[in-house]
Amino acid sequence: MKIKSIAIIEDDHKIRHYLTEQVQLHIDVEDLRAFADAETALRELAREPVEIALFDINLPGMNGIECIRRLKIIHPLMQCMILTVYDKPDTIFEALKAGAVSYLLKSTPADKIIAAIEEVTNGGSPISGQIARKIIEAFTLREKTNEYFQQLTRREQELLELLSKGYRYGEIADKLYISIETVRTHIRNIYEKLQVNSRMEALKKTGLL
Repeated sequence: MKIKSIAIIEDDHKIRHYLTEQVQLHIDVEDLRAFADAETALRELAREPVEIALFDINLPGMNGIECIRRLKIIHPLMQCMILTVYDKPDTIFEALKAGAVSYLLKSTPADKIIAAIEEVTNGGSPISGQIARKIIEAFTLREKTNEYFQQLTRREQELLELLSKGYRYGEIADKLYISIETVRTHIRNIYEKLQVNSRMEALKKTGLL
């Protein structure tokens, strides 16, 4: 398949080189550009956009999602894809709201990534199966809960859901990649919003128990 222009935004040199190599091998592309940070990508792509841009999220300085958000304002027709290790619902929804049309995990085989790029050019929105499952679970959770649950932020909802499954503070911290103190802060905020004094009361009030 022929694609006029593709950009790869990835700070890891080995991954960036690998993706560039795979695109060159399997896609007939006239203009292939690679960037190690979002700031350079934003500056160059704002001036000269590409058809498809493949973004990592965790970049030095500005993250990939913010870069997508800014580029879509300038070039709304640019097709932005995510390739990341992050699979948390908050991050997924933030990326999609910023304008990403595809969300893939870095564990995706090279041939699937190439196929996804081609699918995007044909108007598709390929998403890794694991990501699709996360999205479905997030919406299912919202359907099961009540108006008190909806008052919480998505992070607070995610944390409360883990509490309902019996996770301890330390386990929640590890799972969400935050500190135990941050977990405690979220718990205090949840209790305050719900006007409760215990985990059991919070779970009952939000319909998680």
